[in-house]
Amino acid sequence: MGDRVSGRTIVAALLTVLAVSTMVGCDVLRRPRRVPADLIPVFQAAAAAYGGGLTPVQLAAQARVESKFNPRAVSHAGAQGIMQFLPSTWQEVGLDGNHDGRADPMDPQDAIPSAARYEARLASLVSGLPGDRISLILAAYNAGPDTVRAAGGIPDIGETRHYVAKVHSWAGTYAGQL
Repeated sequence: MGDRVSGRTIVAALLTVLAVSTMVGCDVLRRPRRVPADLIPVFQAAAAAYGGGLTPVQLAAQARVESKFNPRAVSHAGAQGIMQFLPSTWQEVGLDGNHDGRADPMDPQDAIPSAARYEARLASLVSGLPGDRISLILAAYNAGPDTVRAAGGIPDIGETRHYVAKVHSWAGTYAGQL
């Protein structure tokens, strides 16, 4: 019986920690619900340089959804870095954002401006479609612009719809920070 009581006590303690951390805006299993301070100027500069795409808040939210701000993230599909570029897309749109002589999708200083520039291009590719412009850009980033154009808007793909909703949700979380 002592084991059951201590087991219940442990569960209760974990639930308390989870509840308190949720109230203060922290994800116990991941990271705080804040944009890393060192990346804020990168998101701001990228959005300013490549207007027509996403705001700094939306770029940060996208990075959170793509990689949880992990510059070394690699997906099962081979997408790389904080903004999760596929190698073929990176080869097409990758920039040397920090001017170190190398365009690297694993370097946030390169990947974030590359994403902003790419999204400005995506904005023009989906410009005639019905729907929210930001949602269309995000859907094109996730599913590809051809898929969005063929669907006449956000495609009926669960992953893409969920992706767009998550980015919008995180943008709401970060709105006061950037």
